[in-house]
Amino acid sequence: MSDFVSSQILTDEQWREFLVHPENLMVASQKSDESVAIQLRPLLEKGMEEETAEIDAIANNPATPTFENTVVALTRSGNLLDRATTIMYNLLSAETNDELDELSNMMAAKLSEHGNNIMLNEKLFARIKYAYEHELGQLQGEDMALLKDVYQDFERSGANLSGESKETYRKLSKELSEKTLKFSQNLLKETNNFILHVEREEDLAGLADMYKDAAAQEAEARGMKGWVFTLHAPSYIPFMTFADNRQLRERLYRAYGSRCTHDNEYNNEGIVRDIVNLRRKKAQLLGYKDYADFALRRRMAQDSQHVYKLLNDLIDSYLPKAQEEVAEVERRAREEEGEEFQLMPWDFSYYSHKLKKERYDFDSECLRPYFQLENVQKGVFGLATKLYGIHFEENKNVPVYQKDVKAFNVIDKDGSFLATLLVDFFPRETKKGGAWMTNYREEHSDVASNVKVTSANSFRPVVSITTNFTKPTKDMPSLLSMDEVETFLHEFGHALHGIFAMTHYKALSGTSVYWDFVELPSQFMENYAREPEFLSTFAYHYQTHEALPEEYIQRLITSKNYLAAYYCMRQVSFGLLDMAYYTLKDDLKEEIKAFEDAAWGKVQMLPSVASSCMTVQFSHIMSGGYAAGYYSYKWAEVLDADAFSLFKQKGIFDQHTASSFRHDLLEKGGTLPPMELYKKFRGQAPSIDALLKRDGLK
Repeated sequence: MSDFVSSQILTDEQWREFLVHPENLMVASQKSDESVAIQLRPLLEKGMEEETAEIDAIANNPATPTFENTVVALTRSGNLLDRATTIMYNLLSAETNDELDELSNMMAAKLSEHGNNIMLNEKLFARIKYAYEHELGQLQGEDMALLKDVYQDFERSGANLSGESKETYRKLSKELSEKTLKFSQNLLKETNNFILHVEREEDLAGLADMYKDAAAQEAEARGMKGWVFTLHAPSYIPFMTFADNRQLRERLYRAYGSRCTHDNEYNNEGIVRDIVNLRRKKAQLLGYKDYADFALRRRMAQDSQHVYKLLNDLIDSYLPKAQEEVAEVERRAREEEGEEFQLMPWDFSYYSHKLKKERYDFDSECLRPYFQLENVQKGVFGLATKLYGIHFEENKNVPVYQKDVKAFNVIDKDGSFLATLLVDFFPRETKKGGAWMTNYREEHSDVASNVKVTSANSFRPVVSITTNFTKPTKDMPSLLSMDEVETFLHEFGHALHGIFAMTHYKALSGTSVYWDFVELPSQFMENYAREPEFLSTFAYHYQTHEALPEEYIQRLITSKNYLAAYYCMRQVSFGLLDMAYYTLKDDLKEEIKAFEDAAWGKVQMLPSVASSCMTVQFSHIMSGGYAAGYYSYKWAEVLDADAFSLFKQKGIFDQHTASSFRHDLLEKGGTLPPMELYKKFRGQAPSIDALLKRDGLK
């Protein structure tokens, strides 16, 4: 692993330089024999010491509390700790090892206690409260938003608690921090612990050569003969979709679905129970009826009632169609297997793909040769150029944490520097599954609040996109599926939210917005995946260089709503499960699997498998930020469909509309209420109509 921190840059002066240029902390491993974990520990400890001193100075300031000397000073404290924890947590997701896992476990309680010491500091909160009560009406724009957010953050972190209640809050926070970290570590280890080793080539019938080659390469890397398939998406999904061998599909499915349920040290069932109960107890200690009540007060949805209204509206609109779609797939399976055949979860991808191919004379796999990763990257970057005038220049002088990672300078249309963008595309055992965008530094500015923030007077962000795309083999480049192209666009949308940020305060910058608003920029970008004008800019055959045939594009468009209702209900089922856990008023006592089946039962359209349990693998709501918030994907989908309908009306590359989307929405981060931002861009509130129309239900 490439070390991300060098022992050569630990002086105060060099750390201050790092705060301006965080990429200076990305150094090659040959510069230090120490592991990143060994180097990070003293930085974390020193960071806590520095921030404690800074907080003490603010809390004990003899001057009358003001927004500037208290709230702004608070937001500008803790820079060293922020950098060190950012590195640690980002690498835990993208490039971890046993030492880093051990460090994070050891530091979890200390960092939780440190955070509580700040949020429960009575002198500090008294000053914040004074500024809130005396200055809120005098402030405007970002200043007002920051003061509101900071005051509410302290309230929601127990600042108004006293005595024994504060100590209880500390204990709950510490334990929750430890449990969520352990959940993620267990899931990664369980994912890596299983392989499907195939020794007979006849068992690979149905799989294209590229998948067999990748599996052979995986086997060779492990010193094994034959083919090896893993539970990582680029290996798992093609096998479940194309492999004719039903027994092996079932075996792989059961291995995937039973992760973290086994009687071993990686079992997450007890941890899930603890996480759900700890969150509820913290919320109720603060005076909320349940965790969802607590979480949704800072979301567009506002309360559980509005979340359930969205989910139930979607059920009413989509469920009958979804049931039809599943029945059609089962009928197709019975044509091949006989009338007594029962469609199981390990059959759905396989037979739904066959039905799609027959119905539309179209196999989405035929697109892969036209989606070479390097070309897709050019197309996605080029889309940003068409819309916003920005461009991307690879910068090989930026050291990175792993050899596959690439760095780009993002340059605005006026030639000014906007951001550093890191891209990390391929799966490895040191990286968790899925795809995500994160920051190594948020955009912010030290100029006075009445001075407009520009790229010239602000600290520009360092943004990262991490995915698990299909890897290249010895004989073939990385060729993406349509789903992977959409994933690239999705995470790039998040990245643009960070890249374009123009705010004074880190706490309001980029993706620091309400959780049910943060998916709008990302899901908006996915709309381009099936637009012919966009596809024509990059989709060329990796061998012949011929353009993606027009007939393929038309079949792609014609088939775009295939299983749309089923996949909508799948997302709704996750939202129902999430809300079921976090609207509990009492301890979760039921068996996790039984609770799960009851929570989403009304929208489950395939038989439940006793050995499978989604909850113990559901990182989004257990160790991520989506607790009582998974509905956000569908909430934001209503927004993104409505927003893209304007581009369809004006032209999908219309620069005037894109400029409004950038300046009125993306740049603003959390400086204004999200609905206010959206209405400024769109000119009206969103409705579900655009989504129903896009999905072919209206």
